[in-house]
Amino acid sequence: MELAFIPSPSRGVLHLGPIPLRGYAFCIIIGVFVAVWLGNRRWIARGGRPGTVADIAVWAVPFGLIGGRLYHVITDYQLYFSEGRDWVDAFKIWEGGLGIWGAIAFGAVGAWIGARRRGVPMPAYADAVAPGIALAQAIGRWGNWFNQELYGKATDLPWAVEITSTSDGRVPGTYHPTFLYESLWCIGVALLVIWADRRFKLGHGRAFALYVAAYCAGRFWIEYMRVDDAHHILGLRLNNWTALFVFLLAVLYIVLSARMRPGREAVVEPGAETAAGDAGSEGDKDAKEDPGADAADTATEDGDEAGTGEQTDAPDLTKATGTAESTDAAEDAHDPEDAKDSGAVRDGADSAKKG
Repeated sequence: MELAFIPSPSRGVLHLGPIPLRGYAFCIIIGVFVAVWLGNRRWIARGGRPGTVADIAVWAVPFGLIGGRLYHVITDYQLYFSEGRDWVDAFKIWEGGLGIWGAIAFGAVGAWIGARRRGVPMPAYADAVAPGIALAQAIGRWGNWFNQELYGKATDLPWAVEITSTSDGRVPGTYHPTFLYESLWCIGVALLVIWADRRFKLGHGRAFALYVAAYCAGRFWIEYMRVDDAHHILGLRLNNWTALFVFLLAVLYIVLSARMRPGREAVVEPGAETAAGDAGSEGDKDAKEDPGADAADTATEDGDEAGTGEQTDAPDLTKATGTAESTDAAEDAHDPEDAKDSGAVRDGADSAKKG
């Protein structure tokens, strides 16, 4: 007798009038927003411009959805092309069925296109968005809960998930919530990557490779628990072999990259530092202009006071005389005739001295 379990929703879609609101789609959308938000914060902290992550995601997300669906349809073709199946169902992405391997591979192609258009190095971008992708997966896995799919073996554990649907050969009962296990594992992967990136200053794609390796390690044992139909090779599910192969590639990349390109990129987005410097220079320029204006105003006021003899302090006779002469000279400069006469008088005085 089960004392506790996780209940499944009776249906995975709600209708707002003629508009269907599907839990699976909502989980994916929320996950994408979280990934872009966190990736943007990390990108700015690395010296990039705000908005770059979102601009590149416009390319990466559609490619990722297409790739994820293609991988699922190809590896589980019997669900759509066997006898009694309707091939049109292969396009019904809202009913579930996205392969993370295809999503990451095709999403990387889309990100590469967007990164090239922005002049951004792809490895640096991948490092920035890696923890966000893990969190997006953690949120997206709850879409499987709405669809009552991807559960494990039968169990009476308190956190078992209750399956009530009988469609597609499901047997009602309580099972291991592998969607929950993977969701929690992905959260741990995100925290691991954030910690390691801060601790070791990962760069040149190594933070992303760490995410891939850590995810594959968890996916291997979680995949082994699942009971849904899948192709087997040498006693292991196809996704087990995929996880093992990708894990080895990620670890190899980390090792080789650390030897060939140690450290992290000094510049992740060309022009970002210049733009920030220009903004700072404008502020410094304004600050410099204001003191200059104040000094000019002060000099003008002092000159006026010297010319009118309204100084409050005891005047220096030499300074007063010099100021008066300067004032007269300035007035002569404004009047051409007076300047000419003044020049003639001075010339006569000089001639007298010489004689």
